[in-house]
Amino acid sequence: MADTVYAWDVPENFNFARDVVDALAAEPRTGLVAIDAAGSRRDYSFEEISDASKRWAAVLNDAGIRKGDRVIVVLPKIPDWLFAMTALLRIGAVAVPGADQLRAKDLSYRANHSGAVAFVAHVSDAAEVESMMADAPGVRHWFLVGGKRDGWTCVDELVRTALPFDGAPTRSEDLAYIVYTSGTTKDPKGVVHHVGYTFAKRMQARIWLDAKPDDLVWCTAATGWAKSLWSVLLGPWSCGAAIVMHEGGFTPAQRLDMIRDLGVTVLCQAPTEYRLEAKLPNLGDWELPKLRHCVSAGEPLNPEVIERWNAAFGLTILDGYGQTENSLLIANLPGVPVRAGSMGKPTPGHDVAVVDERGEICPPGEVGDIALRGRPPTLFLGYYRNEEETNESHRGQWYLTGDRAQVDDDGYYWFVGRSDDVISSGAYRIGPFEVESALLAHAAVAESAVVGSPDADRGNVVKAFVVLRAGYEPGEGLATELKEHCKRITAPYKYPREIEFVGELPKTRSGKIRRVELRQAELKKKGATPGSGFV
Repeated sequence: MADTVYAWDVPENFNFARDVVDALAAEPRTGLVAIDAAGSRRDYSFEEISDASKRWAAVLNDAGIRKGDRVIVVLPKIPDWLFAMTALLRIGAVAVPGADQLRAKDLSYRANHSGAVAFVAHVSDAAEVESMMADAPGVRHWFLVGGKRDGWTCVDELVRTALPFDGAPTRSEDLAYIVYTSGTTKDPKGVVHHVGYTFAKRMQARIWLDAKPDDLVWCTAATGWAKSLWSVLLGPWSCGAAIVMHEGGFTPAQRLDMIRDLGVTVLCQAPTEYRLEAKLPNLGDWELPKLRHCVSAGEPLNPEVIERWNAAFGLTILDGYGQTENSLLIANLPGVPVRAGSMGKPTPGHDVAVVDERGEICPPGEVGDIALRGRPPTLFLGYYRNEEETNESHRGQWYLTGDRAQVDDDGYYWFVGRSDDVISSGAYRIGPFEVESALLAHAAVAESAVVGSPDADRGNVVKAFVVLRAGYEPGEGLATELKEHCKRITAPYKYPREIEFVGELPKTRSGKIRRVELRQAELKKKGATPGSGFV
């Protein structure tokens, strides 16, 4: 169990945009290095970032967006994401970030469930958003970045000409975010965080990301996920560090070239990215003289990848564990000996333990549920409009993360697996319910069950077990058709990369699908074991 003595010191009155971004604007130095999809570079000073944030705030305020209003933001990795997100904090509105790969069904659910009054999107996603506009009657404002289209308020010129607006006062208990998780057997859940969370995120940036004012931090997370709040938006700037934002896609060799050429000093990547880089036969040929610190989060990183990276660059990748619902709970921290394959130890300010079904702390070596006790400012307030699941996430005094682990005699945590069915694949967490629902929308599918199947590069890939309706025959052609169908129905990264046609699915007596049996069969088939890096 962690030492809970930690001074969070969250101010009663706090606004990240004013108290962090505007304060940094007094210093004449770079705060953002932006690389667009074509490879062009643009450096922004903190003064420029502050000014752009204020101009965005003016546009939103002039449109009637006020404190407490929910605003969905679906933008790629471009500077305007940072400007819009800080502007919402500045005026006290509640940001609802969304991945730019989400489809109309995903977007309309988020808009209606959150009660959003406004939508911010990029022109590249406009057509998808337009297809759900009629299904989101509560949204009154549609803001478009990067172009012009009928039915939208095009903000590019408005932002350039707006008079800067400082915003409204905010308190630590005010709402700041509703971030949607992946659904398992139900719809995605809206995780609610308050303004105090935006202050508390500096803890992980200081002790794990190790960000300092003279650092250039590159966290490669996409904008729709909580990790981008952790280590792109809130964490590094809270420590005065500059950040990199790259709009383009990932290729291993190009990524290493960019780390070298940009002079990145702190790197945070998804395990899949590290895995694919580690597969380069000439990894050690790259010289990364300024890179001093590397971290990884999202799923366990294979020990052999950590060893190969260390052999090439003399740096140990430090794993970190946290969730959308909280922050960095367990980690391998700088200066603390790393045990290969271990999650590390609980972080300061977090009373973490492995507990049994009664909520009692498990002895060393016994597998139980990873749990957090107390109300640190990093912990979510609850699931939006879902009191039942909020209550179910607690066992007595403990919040349950939904993951299982065991602790050794020296206090190191060892990941065992998920206690629910969410699939960790690459940098994404994918709910089987969403993929199963997409499959069931196809005329050929009678039943489906989706699980994670071990994969050396992604940790897991999405695999679907499909029972066909009468009159349909299994085959490669139908499998391909189902994959393309899923890509159209839901975000493309969720589609099942593997499909197996079966006569029936394993079920409990009450008729619930036993995905655990399918997962275990996949582990056995592919020669993987729990705790081997596949979750």
